[in-house]
Amino acid sequence: MLDHTRETIESVLEKVLFASRWLLAPFYLGLAVGIGILLIKFMQELFHLALNAFVASEADSILGVLTLVDLALTGSLLLIVIFSGYENFVSKIDHTSHRDWPEWMGTIDFTALKIKLLGSIVAISAIQLLKQFMAVRSASDRELTWYVVIHVVFVASSVLLALSDRLSVDAKLASAAPAAPSPSMDNQATAKDKA
Repeated sequence: MLDHTRETIESVLEKVLFASRWLLAPFYLGLAVGIGILLIKFMQELFHLALNAFVASEADSILGVLTLVDLALTGSLLLIVIFSGYENFVSKIDHTSHRDWPEWMGTIDFTALKIKLLGSIVAISAIQLLKQFMAVRSASDRELTWYVVIHVVFVASSVLLALSDRLSVDAKLASAAPAAPSPSMDNQATAKDKA
């Protein structure tokens, strides 16, 4: 009787914990709204850039385009987080009826998501750094130094994360591989075959 009660409580608890993954769904909906907000900012920047296209300097035009690239990369990053996070933590998406379904969706696990996320952050940081170098006259040396330091920290972090993931994959493959026969055993087997 006591074992049956314990198993029932355990079963209910596991079902509740498993169902709690749906609490993440509003987070991903909020990120989708964030893409909409980025679209509004993108359109504002594009409109501003188009209005000033004939009177802006080359440096100002490049800065405006870099801002557009920055916003596009951030939107792409949000999209990766939304789809990969939803598929990894909430529920699989049935994409059989979508002929335009990108190949990477549904194949990114949590490790690949971390690497893609950090790679996107490095790209966004590089664009911010490039924008600061394009406006070098208005930025102080201290600000430029901090931008460079922050960018180098992002690059180093992404390299270390990729390296640690690579080492863990290699360790898993090495432990899963069957033990290779020793050369002396091969020689003994060959000698027996000849006899």
